[in-house]
Amino acid sequence: MTNVHPEQIATGSTVDADEVAFFAGIADSWWDPKGPFKPLHQLNPTRLAYIRQEVCRHFDLKDTLRPYETLRFLDIGCGGGLLSEPLKRLGADLVSVDASEKNIKVASLHAEQSGLDIDYRNTTAEALADAGETFDVIVNMEVIEHVADVSAYLEACRKLLKPGGIMLLSTINRTSKAYLFAIIGAEVILRWLPRGAHDWNKFLTPKELSDALEAASFTPSAPTGFSFNPLGGRWSLSDRDVAVNYAMSAAG
Repeated sequence: MTNVHPEQIATGSTVDADEVAFFAGIADSWWDPKGPFKPLHQLNPTRLAYIRQEVCRHFDLKDTLRPYETLRFLDIGCGGGLLSEPLKRLGADLVSVDASEKNIKVASLHAEQSGLDIDYRNTTAEALADAGETFDVIVNMEVIEHVADVSAYLEACRKLLKPGGIMLLSTINRTSKAYLFAIIGAEVILRWLPRGAHDWNKFLTPKELSDALEAASFTPSAPTGFSFNPLGGRWSLSDRDVAVNYAMSAAG
């Protein structure tokens, strides 16, 4: 496990310090499409398509070049900014946060080099909620399987969501197929991800995630699958295949 200094990790009740330290250790590779974040680079267009589909549907927005101009977004666990930058280009009034100071530094530098003014902060959902911040849209992609306390984390997210807002989540199902593909395949055989990037025991089934969202006073949607075609090396949205990666929207 890569070590980071204590001041590099924003404290919070749901922050898993080991998880933060792991990803801080490879933070310099965020924008390398052939590096350890290659799977996220491949998945990013599909994640963005899902976010756009759900946000435009929820707020009855026209699908224009900048559909998010009237909305305040929060990107939690933003990492190096792979989602934040395109969200900003689509017009979002955006705050992007990560518990790792190193991730925020990498993201801020890349945004500056790209000519984008993004409000990056080294903080947590709990700290934002305590400060009274609220948002129309919360983006919570590939985060919940890394937190220490799912219930407390979702409660903080609920405080952050404005009435009538929407949260978008994606994660990994806890199935034997997910273990085979996300851990054995991606980490051990193909080495797309560093060993230890995921803990199968922290994966959530759609039913578990839906129940946790309801307990936190969200109204969850049915899951949408992120389906990978190994022959073409591409991801697509699926109404049926939720055995590995899936997404869910949650209305406030």
